[in-house]
Amino acid sequence: MLQQALDFQAESDALYKLLEPLEDADFERKTLFNDWSVNDVLQHLHYFNYAADLSLQDEAGILKLLSDLREAYGRGETNVSYTNKQLNGIKGQALLKLWHDYYTEMIENFHNVDPKKRLKWAGPDMSVLSSITARLMETWSHAQEVYDLLGVVREDKDHIKNIVVLGNNTFGWTFKNRGEETPEPRPFLKLTAPSGAIWEFNDPGTGESIEGLASEFCQVVTQTRNIEDTKLIVSGENATKWMSVAQCFAGPPKTPPAKGTRFTQS
Repeated sequence: MLQQALDFQAESDALYKLLEPLEDADFERKTLFNDWSVNDVLQHLHYFNYAADLSLQDEAGILKLLSDLREAYGRGETNVSYTNKQLNGIKGQALLKLWHDYYTEMIENFHNVDPKKRLKWAGPDMSVLSSITARLMETWSHAQEVYDLLGVVREDKDHIKNIVVLGNNTFGWTFKNRGEETPEPRPFLKLTAPSGAIWEFNDPGTGESIEGLASEFCQVVTQTRNIEDTKLIVSGENATKWMSVAQCFAGPPKTPPAKGTRFTQS
């Protein structure tokens, strides 16, 4: 049984419980992420859950989906408008149920496949393990704008270590994606897990380091917080540069949110 699939389900279930009491009108409220509504967030999560699930079972199907998506972007369609069209405009509690029922069922598909199997995706092929970890990361990161909107401080669990590992592993890619040379050495990470455990990564003797809460490190590498809005202690030129542009998700280089623009709303 693939633990990362269970972790993905746990994070999705937490978001579902947060949204379950809402009225349909609440799903139209705008978040601090590009003015996306809660509906936009859920449509995005559901559509790319579907895409990841499709990649497990139908190589031709996922290649067609990705090709259609690139063509739509080329025509100037936004992610939000395209996904809304693909999902026939479903919103509110009906959308919540669709998203919940689908991710609950797709978990079984990720349990029953070789985690090293290679899957087609928008960028390079990736493993099944990387695919479900990416779904966990994206669910966690997009859920942040919903928690922020509703004024709820999320209580993370230790399964966010998957996102810490992904963030650390994409250190070099962050710079290559921006057309820059990767600085060396990679910073030492000393992060406190939600449980209080200490997670350490990389060589501690480099003079480059990042210390603090694992949750805040995850917020920075997923670009849900500006580094200056966290209490992370960043030491060294490489660490400082990384935390100013860190990006653990695929796609063209994105600029992290400006200081003070992403926060828990009252």
